Amino acid sequence: MAANDPEQPDVDNIAAAAVEDEYIRALVAPIVHLEPIAVITGEENEDAILDLKAKLHRFDNDGNQWKERGAGSVKLLQHKDTKKFRLVMRQSKTLKICANHSVTKSTSVQEHTGNDKSCVWHAADFSDSELKDELLCIRFASVNNCQKFMKTVQDVAESQQDEEENEAA
Repeated sequence: MAANDPEQPDVDNIAAAAVEDEYIRALVAPIVHLEPIAVITGEENEDAILDLKAKLHRFDNDGNQWKERGAGSVKLLQHKDTKKFRLVMRQSKTLKICANHSVTKSTSVQEHTGNDKSCVWHAADFSDSELKDELLCIRFASVNNCQKFMKTVQDVAESQQDEEENEAA
């Protein structure tokens, strides 16, 4: 085989070109300069008591079926001044609120029948910018997270009942 065969690539030239490409540093200036902005979530004056990943569903009475609300992070928050609790859930990618309601003494969470990773409860939810009574179901990746959620919500509901009794006295 001849060294100057036009059908064979020159290995030395290819290797030299590859080395040159490694050292080329191109500086590309951004087309638009974006200023950082402060994002206000409404959660600044609250402490997170619980923060878990889950998938939320609501029961649609008209269709008589469960409809998915979103998958993301569910938080149980306590206000620093008023000491009241609320449950907030945001979708993972869009951060849209899919659950937003107070946890009161009447809040009762039960295990969903037939699934030990899910639980259900009734709430006066404000996630769609109007107060609606909803039947909600939340599903976790593990049984432990579901039990942790149920226990924490029940403890908070009981503490709200104790606070109301203390205020009445």
